[in-house]
Amino acid sequence: MKRVTGIGGVFFQSENPEHLYNWYEKHLGIKREPHGQCATFEWRELQSPDGSEPGAIGATAWTIFPRTTKYFGASKSSFMLNYRVDDLDGLLEELKKAGVEIDPHREDAEYGRFAWIMDPDGNRIELWEPPKES
Repeated sequence: MKRVTGIGGVFFQSENPEHLYNWYEKHLGIKREPHGQCATFEWRELQSPDGSEPGAIGATAWTIFPRTTKYFGASKSSFMLNYRVDDLDGLLEELKKAGVEIDPHREDAEYGRFAWIMDPDGNRIELWEPPKES
C-alpha cells in the first residue's frame, strides 16, 4: 500500500495572520520567507539506516491563513496538515477503493502535485507528491 512519507506542511487559520506571524517570530523565532507567505523548516532525509549518508534536502511549510480562506474547503477544522507522499496517483486509487472522500480538484506546480481528502472527522488533508529528483 502507498503511504505517507512525512509532513510537508502545517497550515492553520487566524483572525489576524499578520499579528500571529509577528507573535511567532518574536516569541519562538519562526520567521517567514521573504515573500511573506510561510515559514519553511528544512531537513535532510537519511539514505542509510545508520544515518551516515545524508539524503535529499526536504522542507516542511508552516503557514497561517486568514480565517476567511477557502483553501480549507469544507473542513470543520481551523488547521490542515500536508502529508508528503511518493505516489499520489497510487495512494488516491487505494483511498478511492476504501471509500475515502476525495476532492476531485488537483493541482500541479513546479514544486509538486497536490490532492485533498477528508478524514472521518471532517478534517481536510492535503497530499503532496514532491517533484522527482533529476
